[in-house]
Amino acid sequence: MAQFNYRALDTDNKSHSGTLEAADRVTAISMLSGRGLRPIKVNSPTSKSAGKGFSLKSKVKTDDLVMFTRQLSAMVSAGVPLLRALGSLQENSDSQAMRKVVGAIYQEIQGGAALADALEKHPDVFNDIYVNMVRAGEAAGILDEILKRLAVQQEKAATIRKKIKSAMTYPMVLVAITVLAFFGLMMFVIPQIGKIVKDLGGPDAELPVLTQVMLSISDFMLTFWYLLLPGIVGGIFFLLRFIKTPKGKAMFHRFVLKVPGIKNIIIKVAVARFARTFSALMGAGVAVLEALDVTAHAVGNVVFEQALLDASAEVKNGAQLSGVIGKNKLFPSIVSQMLAVGEETGQTDTVLIKVADYYEEEVDVAIDGLSSIIEPFMIVFMGGMVGVIAASVMMPIANLSQTIK
Repeated sequence: MAQFNYRALDTDNKSHSGTLEAADRVTAISMLSGRGLRPIKVNSPTSKSAGKGFSLKSKVKTDDLVMFTRQLSAMVSAGVPLLRALGSLQENSDSQAMRKVVGAIYQEIQGGAALADALEKHPDVFNDIYVNMVRAGEAAGILDEILKRLAVQQEKAATIRKKIKSAMTYPMVLVAITVLAFFGLMMFVIPQIGKIVKDLGGPDAELPVLTQVMLSISDFMLTFWYLLLPGIVGGIFFLLRFIKTPKGKAMFHRFVLKVPGIKNIIIKVAVARFARTFSALMGAGVAVLEALDVTAHAVGNVVFEQALLDASAEVKNGAQLSGVIGKNKLFPSIVSQMLAVGEETGQTDTVLIKVADYYEEEVDVAIDGLSSIIEPFMIVFMGGMVGVIAASVMMPIANLSQTIK
């Protein structure tokens, strides 16, 4: 008996996850179906990596995956047999991790497995969307077209991630410099200057309030540094760990949707992901309910995920998706309007691609705007902090000079 991890939906579209023991994956799926659950993901824990020393997730880059998808699409379109195409890609890949993954897929297919089933055994490289689209492409005989869609989708998603990281790099560097400068001044500079001022003014010298506050903070940091530094590091560590838990992730995602400036970017990114992913799945011939379930777990925000799962439940009861989306305030009105047009014309996938393109452009504009605001704000903040410290030093010196006169 083998142990399998699973994620499945019940009749109310509520997500369930856990582990079960079964002879093989097919038996595990049958057991879940017998419980009234609809499997979304079923895999063996041992399939996630070949060993603790080799992590596919950390070594297979997005660019390598996009290149693999595009090249496989071109070969399949040209009529090259799948096994021969995979063998060629394995030999010519520059990524050692990608070569190892493609080699494993080659062996699976050579043993009679379908491409989607072979890909599913590497969930850290090929996510649920990738696997479901490939499975739909194999069933419909349009695998080359599906692979082209996947490559475009991955490139767009990678571009958005790179823009967000690029926009946040400079502010984060400024924050790090500001924090280091603050600690350096408070622990090494302020104590020395405070000592000089007290020596010059005498024990009865009355220091300005600002100077007294800064000296008190400095004394506290010097006295309890062995508690302060581990406390800060531990606090950051546990905060990051908490955010990765289901409860922490939900709280964090709700919080960012309330932060001015960031809220609009999060919404636009989520809408763009929803539109492009749902469009790709619909274009691949995936059923609406299944497409909604898979898309819900790909938008990257728990609040949007729950909204799409609720929409899936209403669609299952006979409601139109455009009407359900239109009632949800998370989604801009243009999304429901374009969905309605797609439902009327039978071109939902084509219409949603236009929505995705529009919101991806909006994300670019919003990120550029946020960067132009954050950078001067951080510079002013850092200058203000240094200015406060400088004022706390200069004020007692000025008072002493007046006293001497």
